[in-house]
Amino acid sequence: MATSVAVVVGAVLAVIFAATVVVVGFIGSALFGLAAFAFRGRKVAKTPADDGLIEARNVGGHSWVAYGWNERS
Repeated sequence: MATSVAVVVGAVLAVIFAATVVVVGFIGSALFGLAAFAFRGRKVAKTPADDGLIEARNVGGHSWVAYGWNERS
């Protein structure tokens, strides 16, 4: 009697452990997929070619010199 109870308890624990391993695997693969998607999105993002800004440099005090303003289309 004690042997059959031990076998049943062992079988139940084995099933619970196997289910836990499967769930951890699913969560790990989901996190890996999200991380891959996030890193891919970071590489794809680029700055726009013309953002409407011009370059200006401070040449002293309140004096500024702007470059590229006449090359804008």
